[in-house]
Amino acid sequence: MSKKIILASKSGVRKKILDQNNIICEVIPANVDEDSIKESLIKEKATPKIISKNLAEVKANKVSQKKPEEIVLGADSVIDLEGELISKPTNREEATNILKKLNGKKHKLISSVCISKNGSMIWNVTDESTLTMKKLNLDEIKTYLTKIRDKELFAYGVYQIEADGRSLFSEIKGDEDAIMGLPVKQIKEYLNTLK
Repeated sequence: MSKKIILASKSGVRKKILDQNNIICEVIPANVDEDSIKESLIKEKATPKIISKNLAEVKANKVSQKKPEEIVLGADSVIDLEGELISKPTNREEATNILKKLNGKKHKLISSVCISKNGSMIWNVTDESTLTMKKLNLDEIKTYLTKIRDKELFAYGVYQIEADGRSLFSEIKGDEDAIMGLPVKQIKEYLNTLK
């Protein structure tokens, strides 16, 4: 695929997925204040799915306004635990608490993508996967967290299924690329429709 896009994200995993699928991209992080957007959406009783989609759209549109002629891809992933939005941890204690919350339970991982041009959305998709975490004791949770460096933990959240995170789950149902942050199959299909 020769179409060049802009990835409005500093996620190394998302860039790698695009590279592996021969989608040429330039990285221009959107640098939006995700926490304040999430807070206002939660106050409006938005579902985790709507929050994920809105964040992907805000990121894509922000970069698209600076690069109006380009195709800009924004993405966001959130965890939905029985309707509760679980965000990325900001410290090790939060990471431990998140894993304790997910422990032994089934949750949804929602990955949204928005493609924008001329400052507004022209396409979007949201993918949902279901993951069931094994019942772990506190020592197992702590041991797992020692394997993840701070940089990855705070950038990508408490589990990376492309690394040691797979061992946390008894069942994973869904598209692995979407779980890692980008439902690339749908993205490729859409990009192929563009002239």
